[in-house]
Amino acid sequence: MAGFGVAELTGVRALGGVVLLAGGVLCARLALRLAGPWATVGLLVIAVALFVVSHALGHAIGAWPAVVVSACLVAAAADAIIRVGRRDRHSGSAARA
Repeated sequence: MAGFGVAELTGVRALGGVVLLAGGVLCARLALRLAGPWATVGLLVIAVALFVVSHALGHAIGAWPAVVVSACLVAAAADAIIRVGRRDRHSGSAARA
C-alpha cells in the first residue's frame, strides 16, 4: 500500500516501485528468517501474482480498493505461510534432535 500511496502522492510511479521493492525485500528477509526459503519463495510468488491481479482488479473496482484487497490477501497468505513454515521448521528440528 505504501508503494501505491507514494506513486499517487508524488505522481512518480518509479518512486512508488522503489518503495514497493524495498518493502518486499524487508518482508522477504523477515519471512526467510521466520519460515525458511521455501515458504519465502511461495510467499513471493503469491505477492507478485496478486500485484499483477490488482492491476486488472483496479479497472473493475478502482485503484485504491484493488490495492487494499490485494494487500489484505497478501497479508492473509503471509500469515498462513509463515505459521506453517515456522511449525514445519520447529517440528523438523525437534524430530532430528
